[in-house]
Amino acid sequence: MRIQPIFLVLLIFSALTHCSRDQDADTVQRHAGRTVEPTHKLEIMSEQRDRVVANIRVALAQTDQERNTGLMDVREMPFDTGMYFIFDNEQPRSFWMANTPLSLDILFIDRQQRIVRIHTRTVPFSERQIRSELPAMYTLEVNAGFVGEYDIREGMHVRLLEKEGY
Repeated sequence: MRIQPIFLVLLIFSALTHCSRDQDADTVQRHAGRTVEPTHKLEIMSEQRDRVVANIRVALAQTDQERNTGLMDVREMPFDTGMYFIFDNEQPRSFWMANTPLSLDILFIDRQQRIVRIHTRTVPFSERQIRSELPAMYTLEVNAGFVGEYDIREGMHVRLLEKEGY
């Protein structure tokens, strides 16, 4: 059986197009980055803990791997979403923005859930160290501008709520 040249060309074109589509889908997936899947709600409260200033949905980073990965490669995130890092002890903390394409507000929080240091509008992909300066047991990363939008200040408190509706 002899294959006509035109059918051979169409067969090759079809195979190349199919491979190209698969490669395009892989490329889009790689460039789309990671997504954040919130599992908990976190309340930011006034200094006296008498009123809630803001609510945010958070994904938890509790293991070394989760904390090391953080928000790396997350290219977009809903404004009311963030990541809450939970450490085993309280000590001065240091973060950096390498491989993080979003500008973030970073809040360092002590053992009593009091915000002890805030860094706003961090520079994406920067290797500059962002330090708590004071001992912290938790860190909250949110979209840049969140702190200003809700007038969040050092001395305010946070409260992590159990899984509700997630």
